Amino acid sequence: MKTYKVLGLMSGTSLDGLDIAYCKIWKKLDRWHFEILKSDTIDYDNGLRTQLMNSILLNAVDLLSLNNFYGSWLGLRAKEFILKNKLDIDFIASHGHTTHHRPERGLTYQIGSGQHLANESQEKVICDFRTNDVALGGEGAPLVPIGDQLFFSSYNFCLNLGGIANMSFLQNGKRVAYDIGLANMPLNYLTQKIGLSYDKGGEKAKKGKLNTGLLKELNSLSFYKENFPKSTGYEWFTEKVCPILESHKDTLENQLHTLIKHICEQIAIQVKANNSNKKATLLVTGGGALNHYMMNVLQNELGENTELIIPSEQLISYKEALIFALMGVLRHEQEINVLKSVTGARKNSSSGVVYLPA
Repeated sequence: MKTYKVLGLMSGTSLDGLDIAYCKIWKKLDRWHFEILKSDTIDYDNGLRTQLMNSILLNAVDLLSLNNFYGSWLGLRAKEFILKNKLDIDFIASHGHTTHHRPERGLTYQIGSGQHLANESQEKVICDFRTNDVALGGEGAPLVPIGDQLFFSSYNFCLNLGGIANMSFLQNGKRVAYDIGLANMPLNYLTQKIGLSYDKGGEKAKKGKLNTGLLKELNSLSFYKENFPKSTGYEWFTEKVCPILESHKDTLENQLHTLIKHICEQIAIQVKANNSNKKATLLVTGGGALNHYMMNVLQNELGENTELIIPSEQLISYKEALIFALMGVLRHEQEINVLKSVTGARKNSSSGVVYLPA
């Protein structure tokens, strides 16, 4: 098998920006290996961030128009990155940006038209990794666990803290994963009210005090009681979580402090419930891993039986883009890249749609 050079593109629900990772991926002696050779995050300007945030409210025509516009935008950003770094690539693997995720209604939608992306970048594109799994009766999420299994299997648990917190681990010899619940999405929602994209290092949250009423109501959300496989998204946040945040008026610091306590409690509940090892390791990636205060609270909630592993800042920030690059490689090789044990689909699949530049 050849060594693939792939540009992985990822935009998460926290709306931080577009993550780009230029990855070298290869297989040797039945084990997959990777290097992230170049990486960058392209911040969204306020206009595009607002468009993406409000995309759930658009009618069908306007949503499809945004899908095409955003696909072209992705293609231009990819082309600029390739030219700037003088890269030779085999293809682009793009997650797109999730606007709608309702697997219980048989739909999931990631904007970022693959054809527009391919035309603007003049590169082959593999994208739309979730739709096929939902068509097979699955949740269409989370998808990152295939990378946890092939790249990071030495850890007992892999935790991703993007807009949503999700975790994967081995259970009875099979990889399982699910969305635990909240992570950066509510934190950024609050800080953006005062013009900050996020609470750097958790400095404001650290100064706050616990709001016990808010904590109790957040911990009572019915999603936490559902069995996995399960996934959630922005719809759940706006419909179920925002009203709770708005009904508990308090200082920003106190709300952030309470949210971090809540997030870490829910993660710890899930880790402890699934930890059969006396001493376990938990790899943490995603933007939340850079929130030093949250990591301290999480380690305290987990206790001494679970060790947090915080990797390099590059892996923290670009693990998802890396894994979508891997998913593109697996799709190209027609190997499984979505696991039924994770999503609950009828079968494993090699998912993704291929677009060639016109």
